[in-house]
Amino acid sequence: MRLYAQTRARRCRQILADLIAVVLVAAAVWFALAVHDGIMVLAEPGRKVEDAGGSLASGLGDAGDAASNVPLVGGILKKPLQSAAEAGNGLSDAGQSVQDVVGRAADLTAFALIVTSVALVLALWLPPRVRWIRRSALIRGLLDSPGGADLLALRALTGPIGHLAAVSVPPGGLADAWRRGDEHVIEDLSRAALRQAGLRA
Repeated sequence: MRLYAQTRARRCRQILADLIAVVLVAAAVWFALAVHDGIMVLAEPGRKVEDAGGSLASGLGDAGDAASNVPLVGGILKKPLQSAAEAGNGLSDAGQSVQDVVGRAADLTAFALIVTSVALVLALWLPPRVRWIRRSALIRGLLDSPGGADLLALRALTGPIGHLAAVSVPPGGLADAWRRGDEHVIEDLSRAALRQAGLRA
């Protein structure tokens, strides 16, 4: 199985198409990661709320512990400070929840962008490459089979006329020489068909 053409012009076009596909995939991944980072900026308020809630809960908890040491009223003073500390923990949990939601949204968006972009690039790039690989294998198999050169010559006659420029035209024309079974003409035409497919004899 041949992955690239043997003729320079077609091989260069194939390599260029492969490089463009790789660059497009890399650009799509970079863009998706940039979008991910942009969305994660929205999690910054959640981080601040979490930090503020944690600091508040810690400070009120320490104040409650200190207040519990006050004789006679320590238990009474500690209870509201503990309740406020729990509220601070709730605030911290809310900030963490905001970060989790934003993180999930950023991950899903980046994943969707990468999958969509890569699928689009593959849909445009892969079918022509696979088609050429299968066609080149078919033509190679045809060339090695009995009468294959004759069929390739017919392919050259019915294909684009530009590839026949290198074939010398005998008296009576190429088609007439092919019908007569002229070996030189059939060989020249089969080579033209191979060149058209990006292959060499």
